[in-house]
Amino acid sequence: MISINNLDFHFGSRPMYEDANLHIKPKDKIALIGLNGTGKSTLLRIIVGEYKPDGGSIQMSKETTIGFLNQDLLSYETHESILSVAMQAFEEAVNLQKEIDQVLVEFENNYRDELVDKLAHLQERFEVLGGYTMQADAEAILEGLGFSTEELQQPLASFSGGWRMRVMLAKILLQKPSLLLLDEPTNHLDLPSIKWLESYLERFEGAVVIVSHDREFLDRTTNITVEVSNSKLNLYAGNYSFYVEEKELRNEIQKGAYENQQAQIRQAERFIERFKAKATKAKQAQSRQKMLDRMDRIDDVAPDAAKVNFSFKFNTQPGRYILRLEHMSKSYGDKVIFKNTNVHIERGDKIALVGANGKGKSTLLRIIAGTEPIKGNRELGHNVILSFYAQHQLESLNVENEMLQELQQAGSNKTEVELRTLLGSFLFTGDTVFKKIKVLSGGEKSRVALAKTLISEANFLMLDEPTNHLDMQSVNILIQALEQYEGTFVVISHDRYFVENVATKIWYIEDYQLKEYPGTYAEYELFMDKREKEEKKAAANTPVPKQDEPKQQREKSELSQLSNQLKQVNRQIKDAENEVQKLEQKLANLETEIADPKIYGDVTLLQEKTEAFDAVKKELDVVTKKWESLMLEVEELEEKMAD
Repeated sequence: MISINNLDFHFGSRPMYEDANLHIKPKDKIALIGLNGTGKSTLLRIIVGEYKPDGGSIQMSKETTIGFLNQDLLSYETHESILSVAMQAFEEAVNLQKEIDQVLVEFENNYRDELVDKLAHLQERFEVLGGYTMQADAEAILEGLGFSTEELQQPLASFSGGWRMRVMLAKILLQKPSLLLLDEPTNHLDLPSIKWLESYLERFEGAVVIVSHDREFLDRTTNITVEVSNSKLNLYAGNYSFYVEEKELRNEIQKGAYENQQAQIRQAERFIERFKAKATKAKQAQSRQKMLDRMDRIDDVAPDAAKVNFSFKFNTQPGRYILRLEHMSKSYGDKVIFKNTNVHIERGDKIALVGANGKGKSTLLRIIAGTEPIKGNRELGHNVILSFYAQHQLESLNVENEMLQELQQAGSNKTEVELRTLLGSFLFTGDTVFKKIKVLSGGEKSRVALAKTLISEANFLMLDEPTNHLDMQSVNILIQALEQYEGTFVVISHDRYFVENVATKIWYIEDYQLKEYPGTYAEYELFMDKREKEEKKAAANTPVPKQDEPKQQREKSELSQLSNQLKQVNRQIKDAENEVQKLEQKLANLETEIADPKIYGDVTLLQEKTEAFDAVKKELDVVTKKWESLMLEVEELEEKMAD
């Protein structure tokens, strides 16, 4: 399918890839992983031809078609409905639909035989392209990605960037390319949409390459892992969990080989140093030196996961109850978010708030923080000091400050050594702590903002999507930090691995109420799956009345059915006419044979020919009557279509 051979690529003088190789076969499901800045997204752009390699080759079969989801698609704007944008994937079929509609309009005023032929031809091609199901397919994918039925006719321009990205993902999926390249596809999806995409990719028949920091998503969607490291593409024949185990094993082998080689080098160097000046041993010393010069040096194993060695403590201990919301209601105009619900948070609670977007998760965090007005009572507990992290907190960073300076101004009274230790835990080492905020990437700014939140004297944290824009290593650091944190927190996240490792209680919003599951996320998923199965079983035993279609849609559907029937009957007529022609020719041949004087001299032969003639004549009568019946049926169908 695609063969990457001896790839070289540089950004300026910095090598991204050197002599890298990768073969993507049909139906491969590949997770492309590596630290931020190693070139994962760059490789996808090289594959689609946006970047030209400095060396090597990329060979691709002629049949390969590529769908590329990337963050640049956020800039696409139009006032067309999101359904129309998604259906751009069916460009030829959409154009045919317009032609078919024009022909049907002409039928109303000027019915002609050539229009019937044109309609039959258009509909045949339309059917081959999947035209009769394209709208249903587009609606199913958009609704699977979280859009409501009512939103499908709203213009793309009315949606935020994250929701626009979902539309572009839907369009790419509808194109059904032979290779999908997905760059952080879960960044703008909530949990239900992520699960839907997992199910879709499981059924997808083509190849997939995914760049993602969501390890649970990668585990469920991929069966090959390719790590970008040291400018190479290192392949592991399994999903992300397999990669973690296999990488540890490979590292152990490499570490052993490295240490053995280092022992040999030290021994050789001691020999050289000891005997290089002695005439009797000088040749041997030179030989050892040449051996060292020719030796392929084995690299030491670089530590993968940074360890948090900072103590996240606070001086003020809160009371037993952190916060209570009693009979709380919240609405935005006619849109009800909460209705007479209660919220209780106790000291030491580690809570994850999960569920679909638009249910009110971020609204609830603002209510807890006291920045969102409500109906009902809000009571903050004794000695509670809260800190709120959300993506918009990145805007509060002083872009002219250096990282270390930003943390020093946070008012935590930590020493410079303590702050540098903390920044080291968040992957900022050495002189990088003196970088200004304005030159940092989105992920780096997120890590600085998280560090500021954690060093505060807060004993109650609220974190809204803290893993967004973080790579896997940074997510692991945050997990370690929250495991060490002795206070209380509520976190919103769609990263299931993160939630499973930090939360002991799960909140979810249902029927305008806040509900709690007292356990881990894995236990919560089992609970919800069991409940869903029971609800489906109960629904299957309950007869559901069939809802009538809207009149206009029903009429269009009926017209389409009539057109299909007409097409089928015309085919039957053509077959009948061919059969009549064959039988008439056969009858004519028998008449000629019977008229031959030689036949009269053979009574037996004459009887056989006469019986054959009668049989063909009867068969011809049957086929002729069938043809007449079909012609009448055509007239009836054409009259119905004209009406």
